[in-house]
Amino acid sequence: MTPAPKDPAPRTPGQTNRSQPGTPDPPLPEIPGTGVLRQGDSGHGVYELQVRLLQIPNIYDGGPIDGRYDTGVRAAVTLFQKRYGVNGDESGVYGDNTRLALMLRTT
Repeated sequence: MTPAPKDPAPRTPGQTNRSQPGTPDPPLPEIPGTGVLRQGDSGHGVYELQVRLLQIPNIYDGGPIDGRYDTGVRAAVTLFQKRYGVNGDESGVYGDNTRLALMLRTT
């Protein structure tokens, strides 16, 4: 008869073993380029948004790709949301629903 394997690390009361079923996974790190973007923001995420907006005809035609979420980007996001029926995000704000809708239509 083989003895049962020992738990490699002693646990204090209330502490759980991560390998046990039903224990929650730790939160995932934030992925660059995700999250809500709005007027006044800047950086790589806004740059990528501008590149995608330019791929949709008559949304951001001739708009700069400078990584700044200015009034032009806000107007383009608002127009995109209206034209494609995107709901759930504030008008002119690049949230999860708008991001998904734009990603599905661009490369």
